[in-house]
Amino acid sequence: MDEVFKALADPSRRSLLDSLNSENGQTLRQLCGGLEMSRQAVSKHLAVLEQANLVVARRHGREKRHYLNAEPINAIADRWINRYDRARVHALADLKTALESATMSEEFVYTTLIRTTPEKLWQALTEPAFTGRYWGASFDTDWRAGSEMVWHQGDWTSKDPAQMVLTADPYRRLSYTWHTFGPSFAEAMDMPADQVAAWAAEPRSTVTFELEPMGEVVKLTVVHDGFPEGSGVRAGISQGWPSILSNLKTLLETGETLPESAAG
Repeated sequence: MDEVFKALADPSRRSLLDSLNSENGQTLRQLCGGLEMSRQAVSKHLAVLEQANLVVARRHGREKRHYLNAEPINAIADRWINRYDRARVHALADLKTALESATMSEEFVYTTLIRTTPEKLWQALTEPAFTGRYWGASFDTDWRAGSEMVWHQGDWTSKDPAQMVLTADPYRRLSYTWHTFGPSFAEAMDMPADQVAAWAAEPRSTVTFELEPMGEVVKLTVVHDGFPEGSGVRAGISQGWPSILSNLKTLLETGETLPESAAG
């Protein structure tokens, strides 16, 4: 966590985070235009923030966009928060809230480093024995591109031909379309029927898991995209993914999931 606190100690880097909090997914040119810093200075500060995993950069064609990443703060809050004094705890809680409530772009991007192997992480993403523990969901599929996925979560089951595996490159990349919304989902999840109906009217989104070995850890990047402007589904998944991925990381590194209060 030293890199995180070092990155946050500089006011210029905090300004960059504030800028991304106001408008996530900015290019270097956009960030330079909104701050009184040279392009070189912004690049250097972004490199430090990326090293601390507070910012994730992704290419879109010829552009490189930058996204806030709440994972390091979630890790502190979920697993080490009792090591800090009360004032620091409040500061971290405020920062965690700010990072997770950043102005939403058309995609959700979240990166975490997990002390595991690509093979074990792939198992955790695909096998019900794992997904049921850290997510509460499981999938009936053969994990081949084009195969249908039947989604189970608690007493709710979703079966739809459009609910399918898009890419399955073991230990490297997994992508599938998101589940179908309907009245049974609203009832099972105790959600307002009108809210779920609005979600059902949106285009079906896609989630992609990218696995990159980095020595003793695996860098897992989750990209959930395909949302229209003002998407209710986008707002919902941005609250759910941090908890799911924090629970996944804890399970693979410790063999146990987070307590319900921490995971929620």
